[in-house]
Amino acid sequence: MLDGRAALASGLLLLALTACKSPDTLSEHTPPAPEASSGYTAKPGWATQRFAVAAANPLATEAGYQVLKAGGSALDAAIAVQMVLTLVEPQSSGIGGGAFLLHWDGQRLAAFDGRETAPAEADEKLFLDADGKPLEFMQAVVGGRSVGVPGAVKMLEAAHRQYGKRPWAELFQPAIRLAEEGFPVSPRLHTLLAADPALRQNPQAAAFYYQADGSPLPVGHRLRNPALAQLLRTIAERGSAAFYQGKVAEALVEQVRQHPTNPGRISLNDLAGYEPRQRDAICTLWQQHYRVCGFPPPSSGHITSMQILGLLEQSGPLEPLANGLPGTDFLHRYSEASRLAYADRAQYLADPDYVPAPGGNWRSLLAPAYLKQRAALIGPNSMGTAKPGVPGQMPITFAPQPEQPEYGTSHISIVDAQGNALAMTTTIEQAFGSRLLNDGGTGLPGGYLLNNELTDFAFEPRDAQGKPVANRVEPGKRPRSSMNPTLVFDADSGKLLASIGSPGGAAIIHFTAKTLLGLYGWGLDAQKAIDLPNFGSLNGPTLLEAGRFPAATVEALKARGHQVSETEMTSGLQAIQRTPQGWFGGADPRREGVVMGD
Repeated sequence: MLDGRAALASGLLLLALTACKSPDTLSEHTPPAPEASSGYTAKPGWATQRFAVAAANPLATEAGYQVLKAGGSALDAAIAVQMVLTLVEPQSSGIGGGAFLLHWDGQRLAAFDGRETAPAEADEKLFLDADGKPLEFMQAVVGGRSVGVPGAVKMLEAAHRQYGKRPWAELFQPAIRLAEEGFPVSPRLHTLLAADPALRQNPQAAAFYYQADGSPLPVGHRLRNPALAQLLRTIAERGSAAFYQGKVAEALVEQVRQHPTNPGRISLNDLAGYEPRQRDAICTLWQQHYRVCGFPPPSSGHITSMQILGLLEQSGPLEPLANGLPGTDFLHRYSEASRLAYADRAQYLADPDYVPAPGGNWRSLLAPAYLKQRAALIGPNSMGTAKPGVPGQMPITFAPQPEQPEYGTSHISIVDAQGNALAMTTTIEQAFGSRLLNDGGTGLPGGYLLNNELTDFAFEPRDAQGKPVANRVEPGKRPRSSMNPTLVFDADSGKLLASIGSPGGAAIIHFTAKTLLGLYGWGLDAQKAIDLPNFGSLNGPTLLEAGRFPAATVEALKARGHQVSETEMTSGLQAIQRTPQGWFGGADPRREGVVMGD
């Protein structure tokens, strides 16, 4: 087993050799990739005995590894990882965004909701123009209008009070040190900086991430972030209050509200009043052997992924892989199940503090009798576009949400030597969020990026008849998410079997479902399950990862009526599975992650 630093050096060498490529041009009917592709680097998978940490960047993984090695808990390690990701993977997550955390302490499952909220001054017309028409997506994203009240810092502090072992301030030291000393710009960060059309519009970001000629900082450039170092030191010393009140909060509010072209509505009261929620996880029996646990609304991740897997169960036995790949029959059934599940998602799923569950219980969408009824709609040919079902005995009072882009995100999976484990998915939404780099009032170069999480709400709040969309903007509301942090348990013994999750916008649901199928349907290890090509449907075209499926498979799907779109599906999966010897971790070859442990 490589020690942490040797593994880190190995990971960085692999990344330096990665060939970067631009994202494919997508058809008008294909949802845009959540983040651009930056190449494919084969990962070996990592076996450990006592503990393991999987994160999206080797430097972040190393920070978590050192915390675990020093006797810290899984939760301690997650805080260290998140702070480093704020620095080294700023496009995907950070202290300017939110997160969902699923935590297991060996006896009890806890679900911490650190999702962003809409400002008190927001209303359902937030993303409509003067004529009442929805804004273009990038019109809404860039600037202050899209920024939600960040939740990650306060949520992590609340979780640390329950499950932390090491002092709060100690967990910020790896990120502070890296911010002061600098870190090498990775191939992925360089590629996304080059591809982004809007980040240069922010003067602070243009000066920090780009050279004088407008080109992105080169791979390997040592980037220091003195503003973030000072900000993290303040939060380490004073807790989350240092972020949500005082100079740091004032700097955020000023940047959002005073944006020259697209001001937002966050106030100091919004920040001071933010509270994370502790919710009840949803656990679903699957294949009679596995208890799959995930996040309830406002996340749509668990319900939608388990609807898909439940519909597959109800419609027939799982087809084996053909030459190591999912075949036509499986892809047809999976895509049809996806259409049915995403139709329900668009109809029903939103913040439970604002929207009632169908039938009075979110589990109505996963009830075997309901899934059996829906699975009967899967025929030999594609249905094209599915309609939502009626899972509960109550009138449907909401309109389905029209399709719109979804982005974002990073995932962390950790198991510690004491039997604690977590899955945390964390985000600022689109790559580089609202494109606002905030120095926290320090006046120093650098800082952290603000989220554009409010664009996860429906832009069109009502349908043509005036019926409201469940996921419309309302004051204080949390936007619907696809984040799907997942813990898997043996249904009989209750023993933890795996921690899984991914970034990827609305396709997060497919990426986690694919990994579950790989592990427990096709008997693959975590790395091979992650390596499988991506696939799915958002109730539109059948999506296949570009260059990963034979032409014969594509043509066979088309013959069944599928509109097939071969496109980049840039997942960022992390998975840790139990083995007889301990643990085995996998990280997505499509991104920079590695696994470390002892």
